[in-house]
Amino acid sequence: MRLDDQDESSNVEDRRGSGGGGGGVGLGGMGIGTIVVAIAASYFFGIDPSVILGLASNLQGQSPAQVTSHKPPANDEMSRFVSKILASTETTWTQVFKEGGSRYQEPKLVLFSGATPTACGTGQSAMGPFYCPGDQKVYIDLSFYRDLKDRFRAPGEFAQAYVIAHEVGHHVQNLLGISDKVHQAQQGANKAKANALSVRLELQADCFAGIWGNRADAAKHIIEPGEIQQALTAASAIGDDRLQQQSQGRIVPESFTHGTSEQRMRWFKRGMDSGDLRQCDTFKTASL
Repeated sequence: MRLDDQDESSNVEDRRGSGGGGGGVGLGGMGIGTIVVAIAASYFFGIDPSVILGLASNLQGQSPAQVTSHKPPANDEMSRFVSKILASTETTWTQVFKEGGSRYQEPKLVLFSGATPTACGTGQSAMGPFYCPGDQKVYIDLSFYRDLKDRFRAPGEFAQAYVIAHEVGHHVQNLLGISDKVHQAQQGANKAKANALSVRLELQADCFAGIWGNRADAAKHIIEPGEIQQALTAASAIGDDRLQQQSQGRIVPESFTHGTSEQRMRWFKRGMDSGDLRQCDTFKTASL
């Protein structure tokens, strides 16, 4: 990616080296073994952590205020990369919201190692990157990028950028009131219907990530030849169908929460091709 002339965001908190404020805190009574499929699906991109953490009501009053944050060191290349991508999303969504007659509220991005308290409970590295609507922050342990490359065979800077853009997409959904409507609809729905709504929410965040890619490249030509395929590879690698096949040897469509590999690629590409928010309404289309 061409990021030499891209500014860095001031909205990055670095909690690495501060002890995490929650390294010894588990997931309450929820063992990892009981949520293998949920963790596999949530390992990538944007599941509301409260779904897994159950709002973490038993986390003994942990809060982000108990954690020491600082700015990332100037010589940390990966944190600088993340900061530049975040700044690029800020520019994009500020313009999109302005076009719609409203003001964009920038999220914070938190770098952590291992575990950290959030307004949604304890965030852990095993969850992958996630967005917490309670404090409007994106959380990421940068060791995740190693897994993205080695375990899921999705290398490249644009694949890494897609991760952040997807989580920021969930922030946009939160600001637009979409997330609240979906969660309200899920309350009275059966498991299959609730999962189907989650799929539409996730695919829309993929489409929003594509909008960022379209507009950021149009503004500053940040994408190098072949890099779009990196994001498509990442989207394909974390489809529910592929993750389930890898983790349990079979595919259970009614348990999907993020969408298939094909769907994730299609909706990211739709946003990437159009740059148009109106093209990302996954809730009004019959076919995903």
